[in-house]
Amino acid sequence: MKLVMIGSGYVGLVSGACLSDFGHDVICVDKDTTKIETLCDGGIPIYEPGLDDLVQSGIKSGRLRFTTDLREAVAGAEAVFIAVGTPSRRGDGHADMVFVHAAAKEIAAALTGFTVIVNKSTVPVGTGDEVERIIRQTNPEADFAVVSNPEFLREGAAINDFKRPDRVVIGGDDARGLAIMRQVYRPLAIGRSPVVEMSRRSAELTKYAGNAFLATKIAFINEIADLCEKVGADVLQVAHGIGLDQRIGSKFLHPGPGYGGSCFPKDTLALLKTADDHDTPQRIVEAVVTANDRRKRAMGRKVIDVLDGDVRGRRIAILGLTFKPNTDDMRDAPSIAIVRALQDAGAQIHAHDPVGVEQARKVLSDVVYHDDPYDALTGADAVVIVTEWDAFRALDLPRVKGLLARPVVVDLRNIYPRDIVEAVGLTYYAVGR
Repeated sequence: MKLVMIGSGYVGLVSGACLSDFGHDVICVDKDTTKIETLCDGGIPIYEPGLDDLVQSGIKSGRLRFTTDLREAVAGAEAVFIAVGTPSRRGDGHADMVFVHAAAKEIAAALTGFTVIVNKSTVPVGTGDEVERIIRQTNPEADFAVVSNPEFLREGAAINDFKRPDRVVIGGDDARGLAIMRQVYRPLAIGRSPVVEMSRRSAELTKYAGNAFLATKIAFINEIADLCEKVGADVLQVAHGIGLDQRIGSKFLHPGPGYGGSCFPKDTLALLKTADDHDTPQRIVEAVVTANDRRKRAMGRKVIDVLDGDVRGRRIAILGLTFKPNTDDMRDAPSIAIVRALQDAGAQIHAHDPVGVEQARKVLSDVVYHDDPYDALTGADAVVIVTEWDAFRALDLPRVKGLLARPVVVDLRNIYPRDIVEAVGLTYYAVGR
């Protein structure tokens, strides 16, 4: 099949590379000339494990191409995916649809023959209707169908998520459009990945509802962690105990400094705005958003309290800056609020992240960045583990003790057993334990 991906960012690039690996002919389109030139030369503008090899394979096979020419790419395509950004709109929190609407208008002018327009971007309920209206207004003679096909990719595991998904959601009621979408995802049938068909608006809401529910689990276990600290319980044991209940499940019951990234913060806020527009308050999600915002700042205060309430002039080592491991994404990362809280209290921040430093520099100033984690913690009054990169799970703890000015470890991801850390003479602080 000839498929086109409008937008060569995280979702578009991963989806396009995976679809080409299925055997489809895929053209990824982007207005960013530099990005397209980089991709054509075999470079990858984002960090995602395995993506560079997958893109190289697609280019070598001739099934994956990149261009800035949308009109040429769309002509003759069987399906055109809209995978552009929908950031929170400044001022009100609504998803900004300017890129989606602009893409729809350009696509409309380039259509030849029956084409399925696929909303892959995370969009508010009713976006499919608006995309359809824009296309019909721009090109009344166009023969097309608009379907919703939300993405459920986890950064750091996106390729596996695309190729071995829990589900593929397709929303629409046009028989021809649904038939083409079944063909697009037919290679997944071997793995028996369930393709779920539903109405377009239901598919749009499924994406937001799914992310809101996962965010709720994170906020819930973080608050239980706080209670555990007060009553002398261990949140890891509590999480294990409740996670064994199949109605609850163990995933996303890992306490920490709060959620971040490109999806949960933006999507929970957009869901609230949609609910407000329809006079249907989402009180639980409102509480989740508030709790998560407070959580990040509270982790900064936790570090200050560990150091007797005064960090003025003190050197604090931060290990991990990205919102999660195996990505360079700094969007709404908990480290941002933590570092700023420490800086506001007068601390000097030295930080290390395996791949996120370049992106961190764009949002965090007055930070000394190090290429090696041990350099970052040399002479520090405390080392704070913010992101659970594998590289931090087996630190040379005697060496850590020897390099620190004060033997203090604050593990905000609970990746170490307390007895192992304390056995070498380090003072250990965790979350909910």
